Amino acid sequence: MKLELGKILIDDVKFGDKIEVNDGVLTVNKDKLIEEVSEDSRIESLDIELAKPGDSVRIIPVKDVIEPRVKVDGPGDIFPGVLGGEEIVGLGRTHALKGVGVVTTGEIVGFQEGIIDMSGPGADYTPFSSLNNIVVTCEVDNDLAQSEYEEVSRMVGFKAAKYIGEAAKELEPDEVEIFEHKPFPEAIAEYPNLLKVGYVYMLQTQGLLHDTYVYGVDAKQILPTLISPTEVMDGAIVSGNCVSACDKNTTYVHLNNPIIKDLYEHHGEEYNFMGVIITNENVTLADKERSSNYVVKLAEQLGLDAVIISQEGFGNPDADLIMNCAKLEDKGIKTVLTTDEYAGRDGLSQSLADATPKADAVVTAGNANQTVTLPSMEKVIGHQKFADVIAGGFDGSLNEDGTITVEIQAIIGATNELGFGNLTAREY
Repeated sequence: MKLELGKILIDDVKFGDKIEVNDGVLTVNKDKLIEEVSEDSRIESLDIELAKPGDSVRIIPVKDVIEPRVKVDGPGDIFPGVLGGEEIVGLGRTHALKGVGVVTTGEIVGFQEGIIDMSGPGADYTPFSSLNNIVVTCEVDNDLAQSEYEEVSRMVGFKAAKYIGEAAKELEPDEVEIFEHKPFPEAIAEYPNLLKVGYVYMLQTQGLLHDTYVYGVDAKQILPTLISPTEVMDGAIVSGNCVSACDKNTTYVHLNNPIIKDLYEHHGEEYNFMGVIITNENVTLADKERSSNYVVKLAEQLGLDAVIISQEGFGNPDADLIMNCAKLEDKGIKTVLTTDEYAGRDGLSQSLADATPKADAVVTAGNANQTVTLPSMEKVIGHQKFADVIAGGFDGSLNEDGTITVEIQAIIGATNELGFGNLTAREY
């Protein structure tokens, strides 16, 4: 499977009479966009606002961030099984508007939603403060069940991203990257002397607003399976969850998974990147055992020598992470884990809910319990009153002067476990 990803670089976004891109500026017709995404009768009100890097703007509570894209050539459509048909993606050409995010907000759905500050110290913690954000505020009937509200706001975001992405369809990209995933026998034969490396991609699937979708299917319902990395890059996996903001994989992150990107960069030189095994994060012991056993089976069938394992969320999913690690190591398949920590505000507590001596190669994205005080902003998009309620906040987080004191757990992408974040290490 070969995917051409055309990148159209966007420096600025503004409202205008029509949707178009000229000299790095994306123009959006606000009224037309609202018309395109608000046909659901459950929507009571919908508004579109812009939030640009450096603006004194806070977006709260953030539900998802999505990169506008459009399928230019090849089978399927962007967000297959959700908005598009059922064809397999990961082939042909897709164009992406780089530097743009579609952000959804509105009344809180679950307590694990977060904050994007476009300036100040909070902006340093979230990768999405560097985007030109088109913010969709969606309010629904208060009598709707939480799951329905989540569905409405999720679909509004996807529809907005797809509609905006259409502006890139006929454009000549500033850059084109080509990614190829060959059939397994051919891939093995191409680099017979290199280590065969795979990626175990744990998806948040604990239910109760903790859901991820693969071709539109709730991943709770799947057994672990193989997927081409080009399918992931072409929209096959989308977010539908309200896990803690700091380590939530938004749809934007799935589309731009940095682990997949890094594995491609060294493919054919340091190792042979064989592909991706997606698996779920379960809530019962039996389901955890079943899925981890299946992960090992697939890894053995591919003849993998080593894998990277990433998780989403913390606590209960730590058990899935460690179970996958231990069983793969028992089979002689070396593992590297990517996670974050909940080690207490002083950093002295146990970082993960589970552990094993076999997990001897671990990359951390930071301690989510670290606290920060966010200054007041000139403009708030959404509802700042939820600062005391969101995960990482507490009674008294929101001060009378508009400042907010929270754990960085409350900031979208602050400790993203795929490495899609800004925190790094410093040697003293």
